[in-house]
Amino acid sequence: MEKNLLICLTLSVIFASCKKEKMEKTITPPVAEKQAQQLEKHGDVRTDNYFWMRLTDDQKNAEQKDVQTQKVYDYLNAENDYFEDVMGHTNDFQKNLFEEMKGRIKEDDESVPYKKDGYFYITRYEKGGQYPIYSRKKGSLEAEEEIMFDVNKEAEGHDYFQLGGLNVSPNNNLVAFATDTVSRRQYFIRIKNLETGEIYKDKIENTTGGSVWANDNKTLFYTKKDPVTLRSSQIYKHVLGTDASEDELVFEEGDDTFGVFVTKTKSKKYIVIGSYSTVSSEYQVLEADNPDGTFRVIQPRERDLEYDIAHYGDHFYIKTNKDGATNFKLMKTPEDKTSKENWVDVIPHREDTFFEDFSIFKDYLVLEERTDGLSKIRIKRWDGTEDYYLPFDEETYSAGVYSNPDFDTDIIRYSYNSMTTPNSVIDFNMKDRSKEVKKEQEVLGGKFNKDNYVSKRVWVPARDGKKIALSLVYRKDTKIDKDTPVLLYAYGSYGYTISDGFSTTRLSLLDRGFIFALAHIRGSQYLGREWYEDGKMLNKKNTFTDFVDCSKYLIDNGYTSPGHLYAMGGSAGGLLMGAIINMNPELYNGVIAAVPFVDVISTMLDDSIPLTTGEYDEWGNPNDKEYYDYIKSYSPYDQVEAKAYPNLLVTTGLHDSQVQYWEPAKWVAKLRELKTDDNLLFLHTNMEAGHGGASGRFDALKETAREYTFLLALEDKLEK
Repeated sequence: MEKNLLICLTLSVIFASCKKEKMEKTITPPVAEKQAQQLEKHGDVRTDNYFWMRLTDDQKNAEQKDVQTQKVYDYLNAENDYFEDVMGHTNDFQKNLFEEMKGRIKEDDESVPYKKDGYFYITRYEKGGQYPIYSRKKGSLEAEEEIMFDVNKEAEGHDYFQLGGLNVSPNNNLVAFATDTVSRRQYFIRIKNLETGEIYKDKIENTTGGSVWANDNKTLFYTKKDPVTLRSSQIYKHVLGTDASEDELVFEEGDDTFGVFVTKTKSKKYIVIGSYSTVSSEYQVLEADNPDGTFRVIQPRERDLEYDIAHYGDHFYIKTNKDGATNFKLMKTPEDKTSKENWVDVIPHREDTFFEDFSIFKDYLVLEERTDGLSKIRIKRWDGTEDYYLPFDEETYSAGVYSNPDFDTDIIRYSYNSMTTPNSVIDFNMKDRSKEVKKEQEVLGGKFNKDNYVSKRVWVPARDGKKIALSLVYRKDTKIDKDTPVLLYAYGSYGYTISDGFSTTRLSLLDRGFIFALAHIRGSQYLGREWYEDGKMLNKKNTFTDFVDCSKYLIDNGYTSPGHLYAMGGSAGGLLMGAIINMNPELYNGVIAAVPFVDVISTMLDDSIPLTTGEYDEWGNPNDKEYYDYIKSYSPYDQVEAKAYPNLLVTTGLHDSQVQYWEPAKWVAKLRELKTDDNLLFLHTNMEAGHGGASGRFDALKETAREYTFLLALEDKLEK
């Protein structure tokens, strides 16, 4: 076991099939120091040899690094250097691959303008620019452009920069905006005068970035985060021109399993405070004309009662799981009688259809649904004279309703794409059923033809009899046999459904003979709410076995073989990667685990770590022994064993607020200690970024190029 720590790896051995380059020198992987830390719970004692890698924000942000901090930085940098040393021979290929992917992007691109309160708003990019330019035009698209923000200029001097939360005041003169320069998702809010260009002195720190103007054009509601746990826990009210230290606390969420946010109804009548957990929600409203008034609760929170609200006319419309509506239904209630006993059905619950979202217009109600995993857009007139679905023809696709801020309109904007069809933004006239394609994604480079690719959906039998949808895309000329490389991707948590969409970067794999497969495993809501419920808490292992069963299906049905099957997932999908290589490492030649959540039991036991308490209803609370035992039984870090593992690339960001960097760092160190193979094991840490990686659009492509190069090197496809 110990000798494995000292294995000297040469490139000629690592890439025995890659005859492009050989090197004389040997490259030794970093060996992390072991400092035994005893962790006890429920009488169970775990030894964590790498607990010392955990740093506080204060340690990371200190100008003078203490001994522990320097030791952690040295280790992370050593891992980065090891990656560069071993993969150095691929640098030219990575650069070429980056240029190839960049070459498909229309650099001087812009969004389809949308109209709100008399202005057309546009997001555009200039050639060579990493960041967007936000602008608007008054009354007409022929009007003079007003640049609100050129983010390329704003980002100068920052290794990471994110601008968001743009919120224009009702009188169109002011805009609140949020900035993050660390990638910790802790934004500070500023206010800009759009007429003069002046940025006011008002500065609000440690927020989620979101804010809402009252109708008086001077009062701003916003959400603050707990500085340690980063839980969104407080709603404050700021008055333009005052010091943020004087802001009034409007609401504080006392239950640490809940988070809060603030928004405004599309009708512009109400400011809304939402409190949410995994299994419960609660809303409070205040007339936007009366920002100094008192919020009133729509329906007090109850465990297992979830609801969302919208306002129309003299009613609130409510998406809810009330009365056992597992797949949700739509109800309504009078503005002045909002408790649940007053709710009445508008769209009843359906066992075969998952009700995802809805949009309200003056004459129409638009519903977003999912049946048999496929997105549906349903349009219904309020007067009941029409009720129909938009037609979609492909076997598998992605369709969704855009933000439609205009209320009094017959036009709904939606997007459509599939694994072979680039994204289109479409305006549909709900009255005469005509449509206009406002924009179709351009794929530059002159090589893309959608007719060269094929996508399909197959149904994989799970070991317990359930059926798992598996979406595939590949070139028509790809020879499919045991030597075909397949990249299998999945997420499978929080009810988040990854739709079958188009990717320009993915073409770089498809054009080199890869099949891309997307497994719609339990933990998502692809097949409705029960599909999610059957993949969380004490059912979480179904997520992992579904992925393994999809892997075996691809092998058993001749799509590939273990020597050419690859797996990839990020965040909770990185947890999935950690679990499946502990369960069935023999099925995969290589695995990419991006920002992986792998130290599950320790993180869920530490309520000082960001986001932990709000996750109890997703994973279970390990302070309860039943959940402790179950989580420990699959927690990737705890289940690492002395055995052979696939080639592995693990990525993380030093400032990650979702999955702390030390989880993947500890995991890699433990794998190095115990694994019995000579396969590749890399940890690459972005020392300037967090959970989402690099902020610039081209820097993000470089990260993708790095990951794809790892896969293509293992397949000996590093052609000149």
